[in-house]
Amino acid sequence: MAIQRFEDIEAWQLARRMTGLIYQQTKKPLFSRDHGLKNQIQRATGSAMHNIAEGFDAESNAEFVRFLRYAKRSCSEVQSQLYIALDEKYLSPTEFETLYSLAGQTRAAIHGFIKYLIQYETTQGK
Repeated sequence: MAIQRFEDIEAWQLARRMTGLIYQQTKKPLFSRDHGLKNQIQRATGSAMHNIAEGFDAESNAEFVRFLRYAKRSCSEVQSQLYIALDEKYLSPTEFETLYSLAGQTRAAIHGFIKYLIQYETTQGK
């Protein structure tokens, strides 16, 4: 399937799912009272989504890759913040594993897309 819109990108779809689950978890009473962590993890997960979307409208594959790298780093940031949520008992170990795994899947999908774009650019330039 050809990518017509940023919503067609698998990595964006995964990031959207991750964002939804993070927002769901941060609405729980204990988590919601930790405004600093709640806001930071929400910003990081949203950043993954938004950078994919923003990069989609980039003027070149190189610029798109730059935005995708930002999105990938945001996934790692979410994973790190999840440890705080686990340690503070805002998340159960099962909830942590689900979210951590989804952030990893999202990061892997972004990485694969980056590799594809770089390879495409290399083969088109020859």
